[in-house]
Amino acid sequence: MSSAPSPIADPEEARRFLDANPEIQFFEVIFTSMSGVPRGKRLRRHELMAVYDYGRFLPGSILVCDITGQDCPDTGLVWEDGDADRLARPAPGTLVRAPWLGEDVAQVLTSMYELDGRPNDLDPRHVLRGVIERFAAGGLTPVVACELEYYLVDPDWTPGDVQLARSPGTGERPRLHGVYGLRELEDISGFLRDLWAAADVQGVPLEGAISEYAPGQLELTLKHGPDALKAADEALMYKRIAKGVAPRHGAEATFMAKPFSDRAGSGLHLHVSVNGPDGRNIFASEDPEGAPPLRHAVGGLKALLAESLAIFAPNANSYRRFRANSYAPIAPTWGVNNRTVSLRVPAGPASGRHIEHRVAGADANPYLAMAALLAGVHHGLTGAIDPGPPIQGDGYAAAATSDQRLPANWFAAVDQFEASEVLRDYLGDRFVTMFGKVKRTEQDRFFEVVSPLDYEWCLKNA
Repeated sequence: MSSAPSPIADPEEARRFLDANPEIQFFEVIFTSMSGVPRGKRLRRHELMAVYDYGRFLPGSILVCDITGQDCPDTGLVWEDGDADRLARPAPGTLVRAPWLGEDVAQVLTSMYELDGRPNDLDPRHVLRGVIERFAAGGLTPVVACELEYYLVDPDWTPGDVQLARSPGTGERPRLHGVYGLRELEDISGFLRDLWAAADVQGVPLEGAISEYAPGQLELTLKHGPDALKAADEALMYKRIAKGVAPRHGAEATFMAKPFSDRAGSGLHLHVSVNGPDGRNIFASEDPEGAPPLRHAVGGLKALLAESLAIFAPNANSYRRFRANSYAPIAPTWGVNNRTVSLRVPAGPASGRHIEHRVAGADANPYLAMAALLAGVHHGLTGAIDPGPPIQGDGYAAAATSDQRLPANWFAAVDQFEASEVLRDYLGDRFVTMFGKVKRTEQDRFFEVVSPLDYEWCLKNA
């Protein structure tokens, strides 16, 4: 059996890139911590090879900073630790041009390592890699995809007055729902062209666009594939592309879960199936409910849904999205061809049978959301967990009479996350503890400054 590919890029990758792109003079070195906000450094051309030959030092506190970029001292990685450096190493295949930043700028994603070479267990990429390895040990491969909803808003917003961006074509702000409307897409065709062009440059497999269930809301899907870590990288890169391209069209892209109280929230829908050792989908079945492994995967996802919600809904604002009759779920329910449940088995051919996980908000960290998703799937497969019968019809009506509900707020969700022995097993005991500490710090700060700061940073950085 061949060994797994190295998680650290070969320096030859950088040499080839430099030779092929002599005009690139600046490189953004990106690390994404628990908060899901990309941070890092901008380097000059002559500094790049050192990143590939050895790595780049970053302060350990970046592992546990909150969504606003502030330190979280309760983690022990600030003052007690002397804010000691860790080493960021480049991820294979992520050195790409960043055309919205200029014709002379590129970027590379990194993972964090201790100085002795050990992967840092607080790095979301390493957390996800660990869950993927559970599947590989059994000869299984998750096949995944992400689809993200988001709004284009006026870049001159203030926390108390956020408006949708004006259409470049008409100069007007969207007013009607326009779900699946073509005129709404035509009005932003310039943005979409530049979005797809930048995605193509970066190798991000961005597919078609639809106008979603609110004025000014979009959804685009990333193509599914058998590399879950790469899929999370692509989701992160896509969010950066959208945020980078939007200002050129008089807008700001926000992936905040609920930027408008009277309009639909924005979700990160995760699609998953599992290939067996022979490369075939183990969920495949002519039965619309799928083969037994699909039901077991649903059972595991249901069992861990409440405990995982702090990852799927990581901010105070995230919980405003969960409302009845909103297309955002409120209970651990499942069904076939049914958008009113948390876990949907879409219609389609037997070979493509899969699960759509509809709980995560667009503000979720893609690496951690994927890790929690796959932990639930693996937990269900190994435990042969029965999900019970699928919901028929209105999932919200069924949820109203069920004794199973999702945590109602941020605080209850973090409590359940910290208490989960299953997630400690899959994601790492230290990670769960530290994630809880970061969220507790954010909660304290949220009440110190009331809601404007949380709103502002979620709107801008989610």
